[in-house]
Amino acid sequence: MTTMTQPMPTLEQVVTKIESVKVAKGLTWADLAEKIGQNPVWVAAALTGQCSMSAEDCQAVSDDLELTEAECKVLQGFPFRGSLTQTIPSDPFVYRFYEIMQVYGVAMKEVAQEEFGDGIMSAIDFSINVDREPDPKGDRVKITFNGKFLPYKKF
Repeated sequence: MTTMTQPMPTLEQVVTKIESVKVAKGLTWADLAEKIGQNPVWVAAALTGQCSMSAEDCQAVSDDLELTEAECKVLQGFPFRGSLTQTIPSDPFVYRFYEIMQVYGVAMKEVAQEEFGDGIMSAIDFSINVDREPDPKGDRVKITFNGKFLPYKKF
């Protein structure tokens, strides 16, 4: 007797399911982050396929997101980071970051390198915080990038 195994779901299928279940249940990234004990931005990145989750991280949210063992395995795989299309982003929120980098990216690099020297900010030893900052003219979005400075080496 031959046993047919189910094919592993694709990352795209898992992410689509997560988005659907999250919306249907009214879950927030902050809700899911609390269950895992991680930053909401990291959790959103992991559950949209941009970071690799541990088995424990996935287990912590599997009931809420109705994830199977196979779907958790997919989320534990090595991600293809930065897998957005090569075209200019059209989502207005994401486009603003593209625009900000176009206008201020070189200036930020210049100022940072005056302070630290020739190097880059790590995207591995890195965190992001998204906060609401009350303002009488309308609340503001405060986004903080915090990355380790990595000097270029001579070889």
